[in-house]
Amino acid sequence: MRIKIHRLSPSVPVPAYHTPGAVAFDLTAREAVTIEPWAIALVPTGLVVATPPGHALIIAARSSLPPKKGLMVANGIGIIDQDYCGPNDEIKVQLVNISKVPVTIEQGERIAQGMFVKIEKAEWEEGLT
Repeated sequence: MRIKIHRLSPSVPVPAYHTPGAVAFDLTAREAVTIEPWAIALVPTGLVVATPPGHALIIAARSSLPPKKGLMVANGIGIIDQDYCGPNDEIKVQLVNISKVPVTIEQGERIAQGMFVKIEKAEWEEGLT
């Protein structure tokens, strides 16, 4: 699957799978962001991604983020629709600081992972019997 992306800066890395068996690619922070305790911050990735038709881009937490940094993806997962790919549609990851101290995400630090999932839209039919 070939995915079109736009990097908002040449310093933003192209998303990468870090092992041959990885099903998700890493997303990194475009800039340093400090998150106060129990605060939520939108961390920019510097990427606009053209999710292919018939797919959704799912943004999920990296498993190391809570124990190492005290951060979690604030909304559990993020869903990037096929039509969220305009010039101002930068992917941003909502992170919440669950620690008791301010936490800084550095530019280039891996903050989340993404995966493309094939979707099918439902057609609704009333009646359960």
